[in-house]
Amino acid sequence: MTFTLTAHDKETKARAGTLTTDHGVIQTPIFMPVGTAGTVKAVHQREIKEDIQAQIILGNTYHLYLRPGLNTLEQAGGLHKFNGWDKPILTDSGGYQVYSLSGTRKIVEEGVKFKSHIDGSTHFFSPENVMDIQRTIGADIIMAFDECTPYPCEYNYARKSMDMTHRWLQRCCERFDATEGKYGYEQNLFPIVQGSTYKDLRQKSAETIASFNRAGNAIGGLSVGEPAEMMYEMTELVCDILPADKPRYLMGVGTPANILENIALGVDMFDCVLPTRNARNGMLFTTQGIINIRNEKWKNDFSPIDETLGGYASTFYTKAYLRHLVHSGEMLGAQISSVHNLTFYLWLVKQAREQILAGTFRAWKNKMVKDLMVRL
Repeated sequence: MTFTLTAHDKETKARAGTLTTDHGVIQTPIFMPVGTAGTVKAVHQREIKEDIQAQIILGNTYHLYLRPGLNTLEQAGGLHKFNGWDKPILTDSGGYQVYSLSGTRKIVEEGVKFKSHIDGSTHFFSPENVMDIQRTIGADIIMAFDECTPYPCEYNYARKSMDMTHRWLQRCCERFDATEGKYGYEQNLFPIVQGSTYKDLRQKSAETIASFNRAGNAIGGLSVGEPAEMMYEMTELVCDILPADKPRYLMGVGTPANILENIALGVDMFDCVLPTRNARNGMLFTTQGIINIRNEKWKNDFSPIDETLGGYASTFYTKAYLRHLVHSGEMLGAQISSVHNLTFYLWLVKQAREQILAGTFRAWKNKMVKDLMVRL
C-alpha cells in the first residue's frame, strides 16, 4: 500500500492524497460507507459503486465472525468474493462492539471474553486471534485490537486502558507480521490511538502508535458522547504528532460538519453509520441543509430530493413520494434515503478534496459547515 500527498491547504491542515491498495485507488479525504455485516444496509453493491461512487467500504469483525462465520467466508474466498465488492475493504477489530457489550463482556490482559448478542454463546477475542480473523475476512486494511473507553472516563481507567491497548498492539503486530494473507493480495495493519479526552494520554498514545511505523494510523475513542469541541481538540493534538506521510483515519465520525472540521485538522479517512441510520429514520442530508422527510411540509412537494447533488435516487424521486414511502413503512423509502445520504457524504468529501486542490478550502468549509446543518 502506498500513500502520496498531492496538496496541502495553506490556511488549514487539510490535505489531499492518493491511497493505493491491491483492490484499487482511494482519493483522500474519503468517507467509507459502513457495511457492518457484509452489506451497507438497504443498498446494492452496484449502487455503492456506480451511484454513490464509494471507493472503499467498511466491514465489522465482530459481526462477520459471528455471522456468517469464518468457514463460510474462507470458502467463499474472503469478503470481496462473498459480497461481490471488488474495491478496497477496511475491517474494524471488533473492539468498539465489545465495548458496546459492557454488560456481557469481561476484559483481561489476554483479551476479551464476551457473549454473542445473537444466541448468548461465549467467545474470546485476543490480539492474536483478531489478526487471524481479519486475515480470513480478507480486508485490505486491518485494525489493531484495542479497548474503546467510554465518555466520561476517569483518568486512571483511561491510562490503564491505553497502556493495555499499546501492549495489545505489540501482540497484534507480532502476529500480523508472522502470518500471511489467504487470498493473494496485500493486507495492511493500522494501529489505533486511544487516551480518552486527556491531552497527556493522547500525546503519549499518538507517539507510541507512530513508533510502530505501520502503513497508516487511526484515532479511536472519540465520537462517543464528548462535546464536538473536545473531539476537535484531541484530533488536532494527535494529527500534529502522527506522521504526515501516512493516512490518518478518524473512526466513527460523524456529521457533515464534524467531517469538514476534522479534514481541516489533517484527517484523511472517515466512517460512520450516521448517513444510513438517519436515512432509515427519515433524516436526509442535502446540499441545502437537513430535511426531516416525515414533516407535513413535504407532503405535496414534488421537487426532486436534491437536484443540486445529482445521482439517480436524489434527482429521480420527489420529496412527496419519498415522504409517502417512509410514512407507509415501505422498504423502498429506506433504500432511497440511504442511497441519497451516502451519495451526499461521498459528494461532500469529493468537494472538500477539490477545494483543497484549488487552494480555497478554508472559506468554502466555513460556509458549508453553516449551510449544511440548517434544518429545512
